[in-house]
Amino acid sequence: MITKEKLYHIIFESDTPPGKTFDVVLLIAILLSMLLVMLESVQQYSDQYGEYIRLGEYIFTALFTVEYVVRIYCAPRRWKYVTSFYGIIDLVSIIPTFLSILIEGSQYALIIRALRLLRVFRVLKLTHFLGEAEVLRKALRQSIAKITVFIGVVLVLIFIVGSSMYLIEGPENGFTSIPVSVYWAIVTLTTVGYGDIAPQTVAGQTLASVVMILGYGIIAVPTGIVSVELSRADTDHLSHGDRVKKKADMWFSSFSSTECAHKPISWDRIENADMKHSQPVE
Repeated sequence: MITKEKLYHIIFESDTPPGKTFDVVLLIAILLSMLLVMLESVQQYSDQYGEYIRLGEYIFTALFTVEYVVRIYCAPRRWKYVTSFYGIIDLVSIIPTFLSILIEGSQYALIIRALRLLRVFRVLKLTHFLGEAEVLRKALRQSIAKITVFIGVVLVLIFIVGSSMYLIEGPENGFTSIPVSVYWAIVTLTTVGYGDIAPQTVAGQTLASVVMILGYGIIAVPTGIVSVELSRADTDHLSHGDRVKKKADMWFSSFSSTECAHKPISWDRIENADMKHSQPVE
């Protein structure tokens, strides 16, 4: 019989062969369940194999529900697991199937199971990338203020351009209102260019050309901001690692230099000496 401790090592640990096998099988099951959700959204497959697809979803949801309950059962700190990131994702990934009984179409929210694929970092031993992720997070956090100011300036510019285009073109050329014109300004400034609305007059086309050229320069600004902060955060991260390594080397060197001079006598040596002197002389 599998004990609670063995279940914990199989489900929560991936260092052992059973634990790694469990995680790989779990990832495959998540991928298959996501595939079923995507196939159900295709009308052709939904009409022909809808019953089988829903049956597969129910089976996978039942398996994930059992897995979630077993995780709670064998977790040393159950509430800590339930309120953790993975615990919340595990719970949320099984709720849409039960909601689909009451709310039609809610089963498509099962695609949130894709977040469970983050466990691949633990399975494939990719946790060393967390340091690089911390550098990226720090760079984005330090860039928030600058990017916020930049977006504010862009929003004002978009409103001015949209209003100007509304006055230049007017409703007869498709610019029926200022919000529609602002929409056109956003699409043009971001160089997306859907083409559903286009200026017809020379003045409007001239303004559109200026906005298009300006869009290329605007796109480069946030990239440069994040790049600078990313380089700075990476340098700080490496400097911190060098400082930690230097302190560790100094500590080990000081320990090694005093180890021989101040090495304490172990209890094993004392006990052996006592036993040697306490033996009777033959």
